Amino acid sequence: MPTLWCWGCGDGVILKAFIRAIDKLGWKKDDICLVSGIGCSGRFSSYVDMNTVHTTHGRTIAFATGIKLANPEKHVICVAGDGDALAIGGNHTIHGCRRNIDITLILINNFIYGLTNSQTSPTTPKGFWTVSQKAGNIDPTFDGCKLAIASGASFVGRENVTAPKKLEKLIYQALDHKGFSFVEALSNCHINLGRKNKMNSAMANLDWIDSITVSKKKYDAMSEEEQLNLLPTGVLKQDTEAAEYCDMYAEIIKVHQGERAKITQDDFTKKI
Repeated sequence: MPTLWCWGCGDGVILKAFIRAIDKLGWKKDDICLVSGIGCSGRFSSYVDMNTVHTTHGRTIAFATGIKLANPEKHVICVAGDGDALAIGGNHTIHGCRRNIDITLILINNFIYGLTNSQTSPTTPKGFWTVSQKAGNIDPTFDGCKLAIASGASFVGRENVTAPKKLEKLIYQALDHKGFSFVEALSNCHINLGRKNKMNSAMANLDWIDSITVSKKKYDAMSEEEQLNLLPTGVLKQDTEAAEYCDMYAEIIKVHQGERAKITQDDFTKKI
């Protein structure tokens, strides 16, 4: 099926990996809600046959939190770009991680604001040309996975679209995990990042992504100097013991319902 994404865009690879992971889990479509935001990744909700919500810029996790609390038995998934989830929506990402609510966030990182014609995003590498920093980006580059780990997400992982089977496995593990799952999928935007930074094709852009990624096992064996400017891939954190927010919220409801029942019974006794 054709999509509105540019030819060679990695978003299609991520979409296919996501659909295969859902299929392997055997979830019913009526039990899933996918929440997307603004940006190229926002198109995800147009191409899946399940409950979907297309929200405003940066508010995917805010909407998803409400959906999950109202329907704790359902599977809620967010798909957002690096600008959507780490810039305007960065606060919601932090607090979704902090609460450890059972939502999976698939963050598609193409290192640029692709849909709005290549402004600097939080993940744009230093020195790269963008329309908002034509002399070269001077902002420090943001590491979304480190943010998620520091904020309390109980599952954090990263993978590259050049390894679709590994990406599929990572998404499967994230979806299967109970708690806030953060998956960073590194993707190419050869139209609005690559060709403006001496990467004139999709493959050249993907080769560059390959050059800045390394498996976590190899990364951990490197010195700090060798690790500089490299991004580890694979599962970076998994905590299966962390308390999940909806479970804690359900316990509070039980306590308050019990107190109300007790007060009602006491009042009734006094009246007699």
